Amino acid sequence: MKKYIFRIALMIVASMFATACSSDFMELDKGSDTLTLTPSATQLTLTEANHSADGLTLEWTTGTNYGTGNKINYVLQFSANGNTYNDTIGNGVYKWSKTVGDLNTYLAEKLGIGYGETVNVNAKVIADVAGYTDKTQTSEANIAVTTYQPVTSTLFIMGSATNAGTDASKAISMTRTDAGQFTWIGPLTAGTFKFITTKGSLIPSYNRDANNAAGTGLVYRSSDSEADEGFTVTAAGNYEVKVDLLKMTCTVAKSTASGERFNDVYFVGSFTNWGFVRMTKDVLRKNLWHYGEMFTWNGSGEFKFGTVSGSWDNMLVASSAGAPYTSTVVVYNSSNDNKWALTEAQCGKAYKIMLDVTIGSEKMVMTPFTPYAGLYLVGDATPNGWTLSSATAMTADASNPYLFTWTGALKAGEMKISCDKKSDWMGAWFMADASDKAPTGGVENAVFVDKSDATFKAMYPDVAIGDVDMKWKIATAGTYIITLNQLKETISIVKQ
Repeated sequence: MKKYIFRIALMIVASMFATACSSDFMELDKGSDTLTLTPSATQLTLTEANHSADGLTLEWTTGTNYGTGNKINYVLQFSANGNTYNDTIGNGVYKWSKTVGDLNTYLAEKLGIGYGETVNVNAKVIADVAGYTDKTQTSEANIAVTTYQPVTSTLFIMGSATNAGTDASKAISMTRTDAGQFTWIGPLTAGTFKFITTKGSLIPSYNRDANNAAGTGLVYRSSDSEADEGFTVTAAGNYEVKVDLLKMTCTVAKSTASGERFNDVYFVGSFTNWGFVRMTKDVLRKNLWHYGEMFTWNGSGEFKFGTVSGSWDNMLVASSAGAPYTSTVVVYNSSNDNKWALTEAQCGKAYKIMLDVTIGSEKMVMTPFTPYAGLYLVGDATPNGWTLSSATAMTADASNPYLFTWTGALKAGEMKISCDKKSDWMGAWFMADASDKAPTGGVENAVFVDKSDATFKAMYPDVAIGDVDMKWKIATAGTYIITLNQLKETISIVKQ
């Protein structure tokens, strides 16, 4: 009896092993098909103007599994200039394709093929039958490919006609709309401008082509010894500048557009019961929005951003479901409704959010916020004037650590508020949202600037944060009550 039981057990184990093997190896019998690789072309000249067009497609027949019933695994092997790269395909796939732009990058990164070179690329498909090391099949084809040198993926406008002036470190980033195509909308004054590829570096640059009769031509400048021609603006105004580096053209036209991508942006999430709360638009940089709040757990910690109040279309979402609040990647109008998510342990504290919605540069930075222990009035309108070390202290609210108040006499003059009294004046500040701003007498926005924080300054690539100095202008001396909310970044300056 024991013998029979032992035999039955062996049969069960053998059956389980066979099942496991079949899941790893089994596939329909592929017969005796000959493995054949077919390229879509044997000669290719790649150009960036066609970067999104079909580049190269490789297709292959199944080959044979020699009647074993086992799967066939495929590898594409590329060789050129003495370099080889194996691209693992797997099983059940019989096609590989790249666009012109992707192929140009692929050949450079995987095979070390230089830009602007003509090379012979050998493509080989290798088919291995699962479980058999002696049943390898191959088929290959040769493709002559001419690659191209991609133009820059970044471009900055600068010059006497721009707010950046002639300082390359303050050059203003343009928006990349496609390969080699950039646009920018903003104010220009009488003067000239040109374009640089790297912020802070005057070389290389794209300048006005003096030989172009239409006045729209560009020329690439790679040396200080070459002519440094700029495009001329004769009248101040708001302009739209479009650059096409593939056609080497620049067009400039007066614009009524503000350059803002959205009129409004809203915080939406479980914390607002999925209501739409308008964020605050930054006054220093277009397309940058702010939100500060105490995040209290209410059974969920999800959030995203809307662009139209009450509309679930055209949302700004995370790159993956349940993305941590530290994830900075933002996706616009995605078919996936991915949200950021705070855990319960991460709630019960205040956070500030900076959301950049610039096309191609979307970014969300969310950081826990600890209020400054002190706030200090500085300026000739305040009791202690411009002496920062003895600046007039405001008083923290006993029940709200973000709220500070001060009551006292102000003189006619200027005023701003220091958060840390840094002796070099390069610390954190609350300022007016415009230069020489007359207080409204009601609650208004206060601009927070941290001149020493690298993360903060990185959100303002086109703004010299160290130079920002916007102050309130007190026109009439008298007794005032000042109330400032650090979290909401609001202030009221009320004459009594």
